[in-house]
Amino acid sequence: MKRKVLFICSHNAARSQMAEGYLSAKYGNKFDAFSAGTKVSEVSIYAIQVMKEIGIDISQQHSKSLNEFIGEKMDIVVTVCDSAKASCPFFPRSKTNIHMNFADPKEFTGSDEVILNNFRKVRDEIFRWIDETFSKEDM
Repeated sequence: MKRKVLFICSHNAARSQMAEGYLSAKYGNKFDAFSAGTKVSEVSIYAIQVMKEIGIDISQQHSKSLNEFIGEKMDIVVTVCDSAKASCPFFPRSKTNIHMNFADPKEFTGSDEVILNNFRKVRDEIFRWIDETFSKEDM
């Protein structure tokens, strides 16, 4: 049986969306991935683009409120930013709560290329962390 994983960030626009997409693509045989935000916004076009560059399509994903998951049983809940951890220090009905802070790509400024490079950096950091964490047999 697959384990359910919920990634939470403040706006469910980039970090949690990329994490959901990657976990589904790489470890979908072991995990069902979901994402939500403490506030709803839109999935970042930059997140969509940097994921597409590596063959993962998140263009059909949408920003979801954390409230949509209240009452759901989750095996693992991951807050991917300090703001989400402060707003939601633990998730009810979760077996395991994990926190890992990643830089907020929405804070990046500059040309499109500078912003894209920063999104790629955050994407790669998230992927490395997911590989280190979710590839273990006990996960």
